[in-house]
Amino acid sequence: MPLYTKTGDDGSTGLFGGGRILKNDARMHAVGDVDETNAAIGCVQDESLQPLQSLLFDVGADLATPVDNEHVRRIDGTDINTLESWIDRVDGQNDKLNSFVLPGGCAKAAALHLARGVCRRAERSIITLHTAGGCSTEVLIFMNRLSDLLFALARFANKEEGIADTPWIPRTKEST
Repeated sequence: MPLYTKTGDDGSTGLFGGGRILKNDARMHAVGDVDETNAAIGCVQDESLQPLQSLLFDVGADLATPVDNEHVRRIDGTDINTLESWIDRVDGQNDKLNSFVLPGGCAKAAALHLARGVCRRAERSIITLHTAGGCSTEVLIFMNRLSDLLFALARFANKEEGIADTPWIPRTKEST
């Protein structure tokens, strides 16, 4: 069987659990942005993040399934608690944050910062879907926590490499 099905040639895609919608529907923007977040995390090339990537497949399935369909595993408080515990473990090893920091540092940290930015875009897409009643609040909270985790992981990656955070120094009116 070929990889291509030709069923999406009309601009539609199948939903998990049945039905079809246009590929530019708010639901599919959210699913696509979560998929991009997952791919960006893959670019970090850290096997310890594979459980997180698996969770993002759960997020994608949740988003690709209308809320009235009960045949999919939904993101829930346990998933959010898992991320919060992970954030607490990682950030507890970071230096205290005293200012905004510029994204960058070592290659791993830079990739994590980029993944965080993509995650924030996914969160914005999910807000659009959530506002229309198309997904749970838990999915939205999960993605918000994920961006926090990616930030903490980026800072920790730099710390492991001996690279200090680069603080953002706002310009003053006089320096413009």
